[in-house]
Amino acid sequence: MGDAGRCRGRPKTRPDAAQRRAIVEMACQLFLEKGYGATTTDEIAAACKISKQTLYRLFPGKPGLFKEVIAATRAKWLNFPVDETLPLDAALERMFQASLDEEADRVRLGLLHLVVAEGGHFPELREAVRLCGAEVSRAELAGWLARQSARGRLKPCDPRRAANILMDMVYGAIIVKSTGEVEYPAGAERVEHIHACIQMFLHGLAVPPQGQVPVNSSSA
Repeated sequence: MGDAGRCRGRPKTRPDAAQRRAIVEMACQLFLEKGYGATTTDEIAAACKISKQTLYRLFPGKPGLFKEVIAATRAKWLNFPVDETLPLDAALERMFQASLDEEADRVRLGLLHLVVAEGGHFPELREAVRLCGAEVSRAELAGWLARQSARGRLKPCDPRRAANILMDMVYGAIIVKSTGEVEYPAGAERVEHIHACIQMFLHGLAVPPQGQVPVNSSSA
């Protein structure tokens, strides 16, 4: 049988998991290019070369799809898991993506700008960031801090509060301009900023009394 004969029949369809990933990636791209309000589910389906029925079978609608976009890009802000045996400062620098590449940085800041610019008209954007981004990341960080405390590598603490403090330190450098544009340190400046925040969090700024070893040694 020739090639033409072998190609007959219905084309193979992607497994749902792969199809969902492809849709989320395309939706993210369109949201960044056109904005949330200006992007329709028809456009997303057409760009993915699927029917709108298939799109709605996999996602409950555009708000649900945006939640998936935030969930899929959450690791660009706080990446888990990390090797639990790493020195504390090295593990935290990996979590907070000190060495994030330029494209990933563009995507995460673009989505943040989108939420700032359109969140007033579409409250579901801020809700998606809260539920699928910030809260999940905070819980993951708190869990990691609790485990390190249980291992004796950190002082006993309220892990949730400690996670809030550290995230505020690292991401307090985000600047939202009056135009809605979002800025955050990039490149070597970002590495230096995250490193400084982590060192202050782990060791503080006070000089320990002479002869006393700091409790939170990153070499633990």
